[in-house]
Amino acid sequence: MATTDPGQAPESGARPFAVPCVRLDQRAPLRWLRAGWRDYRRAPGLSLLFGGVVLVVSLLISALAWSLGRFALLAALVSGFVFVAPLLGVGLYCVSRELEAGRQPRLNDSFVLARRVVGQAGVFALAQGIVLMLWSRAGMMVNALVPIERGDFATWAEFLLIGSAAGSVFAALTFAIAAFSLPMIADRDVDMVTAGVSSVNAVLRNKLVALQWAGWIVLLTALGFLTGFVGLVLVMPWLAYATWHGYRETLDASAWPRLD
Repeated sequence: MATTDPGQAPESGARPFAVPCVRLDQRAPLRWLRAGWRDYRRAPGLSLLFGGVVLVVSLLISALAWSLGRFALLAALVSGFVFVAPLLGVGLYCVSRELEAGRQPRLNDSFVLARRVVGQAGVFALAQGIVLMLWSRAGMMVNALVPIERGDFATWAEFLLIGSAAGSVFAALTFAIAAFSLPMIADRDVDMVTAGVSSVNAVLRNKLVALQWAGWIVLLTALGFLTGFVGLVLVMPWLAYATWHGYRETLDASAWPRLD
């Protein structure tokens, strides 16, 4: 079970810089997945609708990139999806939020909430876009500075090792910021900086649990891609609902007013 981290308790009458978090046990990700699956089953219509949007966007990106054969176009389209994805995520978090409150989720509620947090979601998307560009530049630098000689296994191994190390830094940063921040801005009247810092803090205090959760995300997302994107209709809403429950279990945002 999760235990409260006493070092994160806010002082009376004052909000901490980072939202208080709890210490999680290793079974936490499985609890989140089970809770997310329950939400999917309780709201199948909205889940399939949002999942269908993810499927269509993914197919359009792939089809355009394949037909035109330009990596630059693919990068631009993926970057655009980075800006759309947070709003889709907020819409899905709204479904779990309404179910948790004992209300029947409606599509209109997701639109209303998305409009309310569009500014903060835009800040999140901008930050992720910057990380994406830096990640791409780092890859180009590795490609330029680490030469590969044909037939030389050692140079290939060196290139893959350095490239993977550089990529893992950006992947870890992206995951730490995104892990719990978006559900929080969909639930509380909080700025994106506070939400992002709180997410990073919670990940650092629960490293092994966060690593396991990242592994589940990668595994399920990969399965979604391996099914020709069709599996994303199931996987993406499921992961979004599970992420909501992860946020609710990990962060104590009671000092911030709820969004109505």
